[in-house]
This record gives sequence, C-alpha cells and structure tokens, in this order.
Amino acid sequence: MADLFASESTPELDLPDGAERRALVALSLVPGVGPGRVLALLAALGSANAVMRAPVGRLVRAEGVGRQTAEAIRAWDDWPSVDAQFRRAASVGARLVALSDPEYPDLLRRIYDPPSHLWVRGRLTEADDLAVAIVGTRRASDYGRRVAEAFAGDLVAAGVTVVSGLAYGVDVAAHRAALAAGGRTIAVLGSGVDRIYPSRHAPVVRQILERDAGAVVSEFPLGAAPDAANFPRRNRVVSGLCRATVVAEAFETGGALLTAGIALEQNREVFAVPASVFTEAGGTNRQIQRGEAALATSAVDVLDAIAPQLETPKALPIRPEEPELPLNRVEQRLVDVLTTEPRPLDAVCVDADLDASTALVYLLQLEFRGVVRQLQGKQFART
Repeated sequence: MADLFASESTPELDLPDGAERRALVALSLVPGVGPGRVLALLAALGSANAVMRAPVGRLVRAEGVGRQTAEAIRAWDDWPSVDAQFRRAASVGARLVALSDPEYPDLLRRIYDPPSHLWVRGRLTEADDLAVAIVGTRRASDYGRRVAEAFAGDLVAAGVTVVSGLAYGVDVAAHRAALAAGGRTIAVLGSGVDRIYPSRHAPVVRQILERDAGAVVSEFPLGAAPDAANFPRRNRVVSGLCRATVVAEAFETGGALLTAGIALEQNREVFAVPASVFTEAGGTNRQIQRGEAALATSAVDVLDAIAPQLETPKALPIRPEEPELPLNRVEQRLVDVLTTEPRPLDAVCVDADLDASTALVYLLQLEFRGVVRQLQGKQFART
C-alpha cells in the first residue's frame, strides 16, 4: 500500500466557506454516521454547521437518526483531526468537493445515496459527464484483460471517460488502456486518496495526475485503510459516476457483479461481455441469461445505448460491415414475431411456438449476429 502523505508541514488552509467544509468533514468522522444519515441530517437542518451545533432533541428528528447517533454527534469535539484532514489533503494535492459544488459530478449527485463530499486528486471536468465504468474480476484471464483494454480504448476514442476501481485484473487494465489511448480515466478508491491500494498501481495514479488525464477520488477520509467494508460504498460511486457499467469478466460471485447490481438499482445501463462456456469465470453469461445485463461484444454496443441520453450525441465508431448469413427455420420464426419494440420472453415463446430454453439459445445466437437485442427483464427486440 502506498502512503503518499509524505509531508509533515502544515500548509495554510485556503477554503471558501471554510467553517461549513470543516463541519462537513467533522460530521463524516463521527462514528456511526454514514452517508445516508449525513444526507438526512443535511436535509433536516440545512447545513453541516447547523448539524454540528444542534441539540440532541433536534437531531433525532432527522430521518434514520436515533438517540445514540445524535448523542455521538453532540459529544464529538475532535476538531484538530478535521484540520489534519485538510493539511494532509493539501500535502498530496487533494481538495474537497462538496455535494453542492458545481464540480461535483452531476450523475453521481442523482443517485439515491450520493456521498456528501469527495476528496479529489486531479481534475473532474464536464467531459466526465459521458463516463462508462469497466469492472471485472481481480483474477482476470488474458481474455478478460484484452476485453477491458479493447473496450477502454474504443470508448475513450469516442470521448468517453473510463471509470474503474484501480484493483488488480480488469480494473487496472481498463485504466492503463484509457491512458495509453490518450483518454481520461477516473480511479475510485476504497481508501483515502493518499493511500493508493494496491500500492503496485501507484504508477497509474501518477500518470493520471501528471498527464492531467482524469482524477483519483474517494469519499473516505485521508489516511483511511482499504478495509473490506469500504468496497461496497466504493462500488456505488464507480457506477454512480457513469451512464453505463460494463462487466468485462467475472466469476459468479464477486465485487464486479455487486457493482453491476448497484448500477441497476441506480437505473443505469449494464452490459456484460460473454465468456467462453469452458471457463469458470462465467458470471457474465449468467448475467445475460438472467436478463441482468445486455450483451456487449464491442464498445459500439455501449455507445449505441448511451447516445440517446446525450443532448448532443457524439460521433460513434462505425460498426464494420459483416456478411449477412441466412437464418435457419427457428431463427426466422423468432425474427418474425419480434418488432423493434421490446417484447417479454414468454410472449415471444407463445407466438413462435417454442419453449423458453430453445428460444433463449437461438435468441442469443441472433444477438451475437446483431439481429436481436436483449433488454433488462428478459425482453427482446429486433435491431
């Protein structure tokens, strides 16, 4: 683990509305006060300053705040640790971006439980409003790494910012490919922004910062260790920053599928890249089978899906022409009952006079060939 807090000096704090920002950090340091309670308290009292001054009786009126939490807030008085946070941030070039700041990512602001603030190294820009997460297993195969690299390279070529969690395997492959292609990438940490984990990936962080090619962000305090409990919170920020999440490779359990599930809860697009039927890392196949992700065989599939969300759609890469292959009898029956409007699988099976297992096999083949697209909830449509 790389601890990048190397300076013991005490830089001057130069913060607009410093009292409110100090109170916001103080609130986040109170034991038992997670992001949900912070948001509830801010909504109830209007500012972190007001929260830190409020009596217990007022605090308990906030949604989800019990007497024990209210008393912990009222008793908290470790202001030197707050100033130490700002000093430590200054020593590594980090700054606090509050939920109310214009720089705070708009997509992240829209999720139901956004962090009240982020610690940011590097720059967040308007270009990052067009962002896609690429996630996957830490035990990535050569195939998984190649998928991450291909998607990341093509996405940044279309002006998309690639977001991931800086972990081993798929995550770091996506970051490196985005940088190699001259694009922007955002690394979301489950530790403080001054504690790069894993430490082996510190050179990737250095490239992001030195090239002004994105940002490293975290909602956790400076100096926070990468504890296991932090990563689900980290994952919701990864998906929350993005219009879509792509699972490049995954086992049937693991953080990548959790991130995809969170993305679905956030009403964001989720894609999965199919895996070989001979691999143990078949999590993406299960996602597709269960209708939890749309199949993606290239970055074009992702770009096609997110383009309608943009006020001014960006130019997309051109999908190479492929020779048309004739449909077999079962495929033709399925195509005949499908339209460009999504239809549920059971309705397709009834009209095509097929059982569900047979229909799914042929629908998947048609999806590979670009004739059919699968949407959430096992719905299918002609392209």
